[in-house]
Amino acid sequence: MDETKRPKGLLIGLALVLSIAPSLAAPAGEGGASDPAALASPLPGMPAVTDPENLYADTAKGHLSAAVSNDLERVYVPNRQSNDVSVIDPQTLRVVDHFRVGINPQHIIPAWDLRTLWVANNAEGRTDGSLTPIDPTTGKPGPAIPVDDPYNMYYMPDGSSAIVVAENHRRLDLRDPHTMELKSSISTPGCAGINHADFSIDGRYAIFTCEFSGGLTKVDLVHGRVEGYLALRKPLQGVAARGPTVVVGGEICSALKGMPQDIRIAPDGKVFYIADMEADGVYVVDGERFQQVGFIPTGLGTHGLYPSRDGQFLYVANRGSHKIHGPPHGEGSIAVLSFASRSVVKIWTIPGGGSPDMGNVSADGNYLWLSGRFDDVVYRIDTVTGAVDTVAVGHEPHGLTVWPQPGRYSLGHTGNLR
Repeated sequence: MDETKRPKGLLIGLALVLSIAPSLAAPAGEGGASDPAALASPLPGMPAVTDPENLYADTAKGHLSAAVSNDLERVYVPNRQSNDVSVIDPQTLRVVDHFRVGINPQHIIPAWDLRTLWVANNAEGRTDGSLTPIDPTTGKPGPAIPVDDPYNMYYMPDGSSAIVVAENHRRLDLRDPHTMELKSSISTPGCAGINHADFSIDGRYAIFTCEFSGGLTKVDLVHGRVEGYLALRKPLQGVAARGPTVVVGGEICSALKGMPQDIRIAPDGKVFYIADMEADGVYVVDGERFQQVGFIPTGLGTHGLYPSRDGQFLYVANRGSHKIHGPPHGEGSIAVLSFASRSVVKIWTIPGGGSPDMGNVSADGNYLWLSGRFDDVVYRIDTVTGAVDTVAVGHEPHGLTVWPQPGRYSLGHTGNLR
């Protein structure tokens, strides 16, 4: 999550909500999800979908690409405040290397071809943002490439472009995936705090979260344009609204209350799950219809989403605070959500409190690795027992990646592979 301050004031809040209100429709019928058979015409050039019922089939245990056969087994941790990367050997749970990078490293992103890990240094609104490449065969960084405001980065499903999320500019920059030369841009003016994304099963569109306007934006990747905005409806039952309220579609919504964060598509491609740090749960959205169809409470400060290697569960990191700069030893936890039932089946807490944030699952599926954002540690969580080990790292660790990971190609973020 970027540290940009959210918009202030009633008028700004109302403008943001009303700007996305027209896309807010009533939930679909029972089940509320469109048929992924719309897969008939996938994005030209993208790899074929192996299993339409499980788009994570190629990220299962044992499905490592030959491209990563010589890569070191490491966990790379960007430390946002100390401007460096800690490198952990997952076998010994020791930091075996660290190196300086650019200003405010936010995420470490595997390239589409799996041959480079990019450190996104967004420099917090300054003009000296950059991307630092890491060679996964040596674990060593190369010369940084100047790039404007790279808060996060994704890839076109066909590998033709890197998509730099220029959060402070409300813009998506399409760049050459190797040289990072700018090719074109997509403006997203209605999406304050454009942040995380995931892609439809056919690769024809992506949905990005709008952290500071409490909604989503749907981007048509075929034509390179915004298709629409969606306001997420926060559940207010028994909860006092923390901001000004407006009526949208006959339903009361709290302006500026929500803070959508990470987003992941279901294995069958029917719906998207969206973590919301202030709603303390996960929204369920039908991507084709672009409609909210459900909400699942998960815990305080819901933030990161990671599918299990068998495609049955979604690990939900609850950061333990609604604050951008939260206290250490908070009420952090991990909720285990069943894709089949759309319900939480387990809750794992961090002993002594913590702040689980961003990360990914080990290649064998045995461990979930998450940064402890406010505690300057990394957590290794056993995916059977929920037992937690910790490793001390730099100041304010954020979007770490576990490497290597199974999969044929990377869509970006901390390892959204397919």
